[in-house]
Amino acid sequence: MSRGRIARWMLEEVGRPYRAEILGFGAPMKSAAYKALNPMGKVPMLVHGDMVVTECAVICAYLADAFPEAGLAPDRSSRLRGPYYRWLFFSAGPLEAAVSNKAFGLEVPPDRERAIGYGNFADAMDTLEYAVGRNEYLVGDRFSAADVYVGSQILWGLQFGSIEKRPVFEAYGARLAARPAAKRANEIDNALIAEMQKAG
Repeated sequence: MSRGRIARWMLEEVGRPYRAEILGFGAPMKSAAYKALNPMGKVPMLVHGDMVVTECAVICAYLADAFPEAGLAPDRSSRLRGPYYRWLFFSAGPLEAAVSNKAFGLEVPPDRERAIGYGNFADAMDTLEYAVGRNEYLVGDRFSAADVYVGSQILWGLQFGSIEKRPVFEAYGARLAARPAAKRANEIDNALIAEMQKAG
């Protein structure tokens, strides 16, 4: 139950062979060897050749560009590249901050909303609805890595109550959850969770 699920889904969308290493929370993630690669001591982390990539949004963007044949990002010369980056990084920045703060009961005083990137939770939710409610996917009618990242946040938020249950979020989430790669990723991760619970 970590952000590693996002990376798994993205890897399944790419459709190329990969090897996963599972780290337990706590000491394994904070070991000197792991922190030498990822000083944050968190997952996921992607190693591709001699490239180390961390942060889920960056992993999604990196994999889309590293494997263009998967068709998970607009071409670099496309006018859709801007909206693709916009929603990918809106979700990584303002949206995640708004949802996290709300989940921990942290409220921004109204007179300080201008000082924080997302303003207030309602504005973040309205912006998210605007993003996913205009087309089938975030970037027109084509699924992209941005949908993996934004969709993961919406699906997680709907499941655990950190994102409001608006019809547009539920429809978008259901559309993405039905993707074969999303189903494969969930099956793999759910089996791992069951195995760890049985062992623990």
